[in-house]
Amino acid sequence: MPLATSDTVGILADNLRLRRSVLPIPAANAIRWTEGLHLARGGERVLYTGQMYQLIPYIEQMVATQEKLGDSWLAGFTGFGRRVNRVLNITSFMAHPGVDERSVYDRIPHNVALLLRRAGVEFGSLFDEDLYSGALIYDLGVDEVLKAHAQKVYEVFQKYGVKEAITIDPHTTNMLRTVYPTLIPGYDLRVRSYLEVLADLGYGPSRKLSGEVAIHDSCVFARYEGVVEAPRQLLQQTGLTIREPEHTGTSTWCCGGPAESLFPKTAAAQASRRVSELRAVAGRGVTMCPLCFVNLQKAAGDTMQFEDISDYLLQACQAEGLTEEIANGH
Repeated sequence: MPLATSDTVGILADNLRLRRSVLPIPAANAIRWTEGLHLARGGERVLYTGQMYQLIPYIEQMVATQEKLGDSWLAGFTGFGRRVNRVLNITSFMAHPGVDERSVYDRIPHNVALLLRRAGVEFGSLFDEDLYSGALIYDLGVDEVLKAHAQKVYEVFQKYGVKEAITIDPHTTNMLRTVYPTLIPGYDLRVRSYLEVLADLGYGPSRKLSGEVAIHDSCVFARYEGVVEAPRQLLQQTGLTIREPEHTGTSTWCCGGPAESLFPKTAAAQASRRVSELRAVAGRGVTMCPLCFVNLQKAAGDTMQFEDISDYLLQACQAEGLTEEIANGH
């Protein structure tokens, strides 16, 4: 039988309230992407990850564990599990991704930092105080927990004098730019996706890539934040040919990701439908959201290859020695 939805939501909400994330992960793992970048702490402009990419390998293991528990006699004990979790973080015992699994997702924020450096953007990081935005709790409608957490996040920005946050994923962008202003009186943080920043600065790679890619728009970016043209503009600059699936732009189809933590089978079915659409126009796909990336790649298996858009953008910039130079701030 499936795990009790109310208890599952309760555990996620309790974690955010008590531990500042729906799925608390070791601080060293959350900030591993900063290694070698020599970033300052804080400042008027920061690159803010919201831990979204870093959380993915943990979420995947948690979902797999949930599915196993749902098929066992333990499914009836989720209420007890929630009570235990309020004292002891039980999620830490259920997800232990290895270095290789984590490195796939640590790479993305590192990519973004290198791209911004190359574009001449100055920015810092909040390191261990780069907190999860609360996006899943917002989707689940746990409003009071979200409001309290949003205030904590905003207080960190104020503490370090941050005036602008450059975000990496659509969910964090939406929370900081659209949702938080409705929750926090006097909220005045400027929020832009790195894709918007690079497009505004006229990103121009040093070499051209070849081939075709099917572009998958994030529902949150396209429908809620108006981020549709920027990723296309950037991909065109790389030399790649963009292929549009039947449902694209503001009419994009969901990857199934938001439902995965509660309804993994429903999410998998939706991801398979979306992969079929994308595969019909190209053998490679490009995503701009960690949930889209993991769900579509998992559904595609070996029938289609997916890459995060930052991978393609950085590949087009990698002349000999360039990555090392910009990592060191030159």
